[in-house]
Amino acid sequence: MAEFNGLGCGMGNLSQLSHAQTRSICAENPTGEKGKGGMAPAETNPASRDLGLGWKCRPCAIVKPGETLTLADISGPGAIQQMWFTPMGHWRHWVLRIYWDGQEQPSVECPLGDFFCMGWSRYAQLSSLAVCVNPGSAFNCYWEMPFRRRCRITIENLNEGESLYFFYQINYVMTEIPENAAYFHAQFRRSNPLPYKEVHTLVDGIEGQGQYVGTYMAWGVNNTGWWGEGEIKFFLDGDEKFPTICGTGTEDYFGGSYNFENKATGQYQEYTTPYAGMHQVIRPDGVYNSQQRFGLYRWHITDPIRFERDLRVTIQALGWRSGGRYLPLQDDIASVAYWYQQLPTAPFPAFPGRDGLEVI
Repeated sequence: MAEFNGLGCGMGNLSQLSHAQTRSICAENPTGEKGKGGMAPAETNPASRDLGLGWKCRPCAIVKPGETLTLADISGPGAIQQMWFTPMGHWRHWVLRIYWDGQEQPSVECPLGDFFCMGWSRYAQLSSLAVCVNPGSAFNCYWEMPFRRRCRITIENLNEGESLYFFYQINYVMTEIPENAAYFHAQFRRSNPLPYKEVHTLVDGIEGQGQYVGTYMAWGVNNTGWWGEGEIKFFLDGDEKFPTICGTGTEDYFGGSYNFENKATGQYQEYTTPYAGMHQVIRPDGVYNSQQRFGLYRWHITDPIRFERDLRVTIQALGWRSGGRYLPLQDDIASVAYWYQQLPTAPFPAFPGRDGLEVI
């Protein structure tokens, strides 16, 4: 039997020993080196000046407006196993980027809030296997992210005004990576508003072998009626006009049904589960009728969508018009697509500026 390399940890293999080495990066040990944690001088934090070296002297980083901070720069082979962030300011105005094995273009490029399913920059409890968000702004990610030569993680501060505190912890393992392990990717896109009778594209231009593993959507409705009749479509390996995988409705894809309605109240019902949820409903007018906003996620953990050569994913925006016919909608739709693939990563579309990320 091959030696266990410490990857894919779960309840079924926690008792298995390995020679993998656990490391962790945070502001108290920014390099993750063995025996180098808690070494910041007491003068860096007035709260610990009476306690001295080793007493919570640098629990966070301070990031200036417009600054990009390198959170991690790790030599491989290894794998990120958990990340925890708690940002100040507007959550969509922090941009997370991850680069694998020396690539110039990122494989992850996403507003921090959207990556953690908080695209509206408002807290909502989320309890799932891949992402957990806990009070008050505790973002937790459990996607396993293997790399062979190098992992570089950065955070860019697009918030205006004063410098902001940024708390973080990145837990990883140094170990051998199997040949068939692919690289984690995540891409943000926004249609605001979605042009009439067009579809929102979650991702396209993916090349190489891989598997699609998740979707988050921040969906802002510009009508007063039901909005979730649109179908999600996965175009695999040369599919052109018609997809191989076609959903039956937006609420169906996110694990719900019949308008996400609580029959007792007649209103939308939030829910959060290990694999799918509509964990957030924002009702700005308090009457449930105008400018409603939704947060939805679907993880393909037990059912990854596998592709050999290429992938494109789109979703329709459909409501109802009088007379029982579908109504194409022009909503504010933002999405994050999550997938694993071989390198190289095809360059992403140009990332929107601060105005393109704005939430009012």
